[in-house]
Amino acid sequence: MTAVKQPLGITDVVLRDGHQSLFATRMRLADMLPIAAKLDDIGYWSVETWGGATFDSCIRYLGEDPWERIRTLKAAMPKTPQQMLFRAQNILGYRHYADDVVRKFVERAAVNGVDVFRVFDAMNDARNLSTAIDAVKATGKHAQGTISYTLSPVHNIDYWIDLAKKIEDQGADSICIKDMAGLLNPYTAFELVSRLKAETNMPVHMQCHATTGLSTAAILKAAEAGIDNVDTSISSMSMTYGHSPTESVVSIFEGSDRDTGLDITALEEVAAYFREVRKKYAQWEGSLRGVDSRILVAQVPGGMLTNMESQLKEQGAAD
Repeated sequence: MTAVKQPLGITDVVLRDGHQSLFATRMRLADMLPIAAKLDDIGYWSVETWGGATFDSCIRYLGEDPWERIRTLKAAMPKTPQQMLFRAQNILGYRHYADDVVRKFVERAAVNGVDVFRVFDAMNDARNLSTAIDAVKATGKHAQGTISYTLSPVHNIDYWIDLAKKIEDQGADSICIKDMAGLLNPYTAFELVSRLKAETNMPVHMQCHATTGLSTAAILKAAEAGIDNVDTSISSMSMTYGHSPTESVVSIFEGSDRDTGLDITALEEVAAYFREVRKKYAQWEGSLRGVDSRILVAQVPGGMLTNMESQLKEQGAAD
């Protein structure tokens, strides 16, 4: 009997979390646009292009208009949903904002081109997600609630399932396991995804950083448990502080019931482009050249590390 095909969805993060993790969120719009049409043709579930530290970086370092960035990328990739990372009640800032400000920001982001809002709260307080999820739903866009994965005596599987159920009750369209420091053990990933699929009715997505070397194995076990979608980054913009390579994940599942359906040859054209672009940003590259197992203890997010290193260098405190 032939297995039922359940293609694994892929979100490529090269235009947001990829460069945020690898070279301090410094990629300019001018280096994104020449490859946008090819990215649009790949067949990704979504491409992450906005949010996180990009809003701050555009204004603080690049002299770019972040709103113009999302408008331009949406126009350049009309077939592919544009995804952002949204800090819920913090919006894209570093403090809580009033509910009406959150709602207005979401409304304008939707109008300007954001299709998928990945909404997270760093403290995993579901109350801080509620207004943002409501605001996204009001626009008709996709509201993805998030559990910010961490390790502690209280953060066990039951804790995550309870949080996911609260997020589902808020009306989220999907749930994301956000493993921003690369702490998710593959067998824990299997158990967590299995229970999320059994105990909630939302599609399950997962983002894992490669910092500790666990990410690709976690993706494999999550796929075996029935996860719907995973984040990857094109190979020339992957690993170390970043994410598992898109091509590697595509190859792992090729010919299986989780075959992504993405074309390796087309992906290599994208990888070749970013291989050259990355050279421009060498001065902001982080120091990591392999795996940093210390993060299993320190639990520092991959998207924070190169930004922190860059800021320490600017202050003459890198040592």
